[in-house]
Amino acid sequence: MSLRSMLGVCRSVLIYFNPLLMRRTRLLYNNILKNGDLVFDVGAHVGTRARVMRGCGARVIAFEPQPAFARFLRRTLPRDIVLIEAALGPAEARAEMSVSQRHPTVSSLRATLPDEARAMPGFEHVRWDARAEVAMTSLDRMIAQHGLPRYIKIDVEGFETEVLSGLSQPVALISVEYLPGLPDVSQQAIRMIAGLGTYEFNVVRGENAAFEWQDWRDRDAVAAWLAALAPDAGSGDIYARLKV
Repeated sequence: MSLRSMLGVCRSVLIYFNPLLMRRTRLLYNNILKNGDLVFDVGAHVGTRARVMRGCGARVIAFEPQPAFARFLRRTLPRDIVLIEAALGPAEARAEMSVSQRHPTVSSLRATLPDEARAMPGFEHVRWDARAEVAMTSLDRMIAQHGLPRYIKIDVEGFETEVLSGLSQPVALISVEYLPGLPDVSQQAIRMIAGLGTYEFNVVRGENAAFEWQDWRDRDAVAAWLAALAPDAGSGDIYARLKV
């Protein structure tokens, strides 16, 4: 690992291993996860979400293709969290990731992200200055191997629709990161999730770890909410819950 990559991982650890943030996230997950639930953490980064979900009693499979983060996770994750050092996408393949060594949490398999980010607030100082060839598999293949998860968390910096394209069946709960600078990605992700089953939606802004709405809403409502976001509104997560 280069010195720049090492410093980038350390920076992410300092940002995300925030006791207050992790406590808030646990309150959120305590309301949506049950003891023994199988969960997929797609884009595990430094593993804070995986650790919190495990603390809620979930059985966690963490996916992280980025070599610097995968190395950190191998050494630090609890042994009962399964780490798979691969990206998720449409099918089994090798793929090239654009890596920001200084800001590794925004490294992405979306080839156009470095160009698109020039016009996105909050990305002014980010440089994608390295490449990494990574393994890719699909959600369907992982479900066949590990079982159907109750929850899939997807945080992959603009590659969400490619991850969802590898899923052909409904899952009880799915969350995908939204980026106001990539509205088409978020809108397409909503449509893809709705195509799997009858879902209702809610939103968590940034790292607030609290739902935006008391009631869960339909696809049109969350699509309209996203369309009204200002470009500098900041990222967050869209949650989709399968109606029963």
